[in-house]
Amino acid sequence: MTASGSKTAVEWLVSVAPDPDACRWEWERSPHGVALLPAGRRWDVLIVPGGLGRHALDVLSRLVDRPGPVLADAGDARMGFFVPPGTAARWLGTGVRGAGRGSWIVVPHPGRAAGGVRWLVVPDGSGTLTDPALLDLALHEGAARIARDGERRGNQDRRGKGD
Repeated sequence: MTASGSKTAVEWLVSVAPDPDACRWEWERSPHGVALLPAGRRWDVLIVPGGLGRHALDVLSRLVDRPGPVLADAGDARMGFFVPPGTAARWLGTGVRGAGRGSWIVVPHPGRAAGGVRWLVVPDGSGTLTDPALLDLALHEGAARIARDGERRGNQDRRGKGD
């Protein structure tokens, strides 16, 4: 990401902070390099298991030029997709948690590495978000891939036991 792109992304993110200057201070001076930001104003976040999220991001990347911002936690156990505000309140999906109005999320600086949480897709600063309908499609495709991979492994295991 370019310095100007990072600055634009920072401005977009801190625009939801109750105190944008305090948010910038946290990013620049905190040893963790993260800040808490409220969801539900400019974006909600749908949080999915990491394996499913990786498959979904792969599908999204083939469907659109650039998906909305995506976060991953340490070890990639969970991924968070930034979607339009209000999406979390309407989302129905097993294993998917929503962070919307009244929720806060840990957000790393868009131009620097931070411990624990990192950007897989950095905000572009323009407000690009992931389309919920496309995310739903990508999650279904990801779940199908996981099921097929599990079935293949199961078939291989069964064949190996009969030798």
